[in-house]
Amino acid sequence: MSARPSCDAPFWCEESAWHLCADPRVGMNAAVVVIANRGHTVALWHQRAAEVAGEPVIWDYHVIVVSRDPSVARIWDLDTTLGFPMPAPAYLDQTFRGGVRAALVPSFRVIEAADYRREFASDRGHMRDADGGWQQPPPPWPPIGRGHTLDALLDADDPRFGPWLVRAALPWG
Repeated sequence: MSARPSCDAPFWCEESAWHLCADPRVGMNAAVVVIANRGHTVALWHQRAAEVAGEPVIWDYHVIVVSRDPSVARIWDLDTTLGFPMPAPAYLDQTFRGGVRAALVPSFRVIEAADYRREFASDRGHMRDADGGWQQPPPPWPPIGRGHTLDALLDADDPRFGPWLVRAALPWG
């Protein structure tokens, strides 16, 4: 198991993943995995933000990193209570459970780490409340990139970041 990197910013998974892609422990053959659905309600178990241990967190979206080497794919989820990093099949089995309402079933968008680092940008506007205050404290680093590509990244109909997949279609799941 690895120590958690300094880019660990709860509630800022898309930015944490961007920084994590540059961590040498992740390796050169990595991808970012965006987890979402049209309703912006996906259930993930074993998340630090769970109000009750053993209960899922319903995220509007979540972003993780997968490192792929010839022997095993490992998931780097900075918000999990599971091991870090975690073998992909075990992570997927424990984090996503069958039998949930259709509205909570995730889709997955896999983006090569280099493409994500080059294309991702966030002005952090999505984390402001109606009065302009922060919904969650921002991370210590400056906003990433110029503009805001997060909306396109999460848009089920925007092909810019590639197709959305069901879990069974993930090559390492």
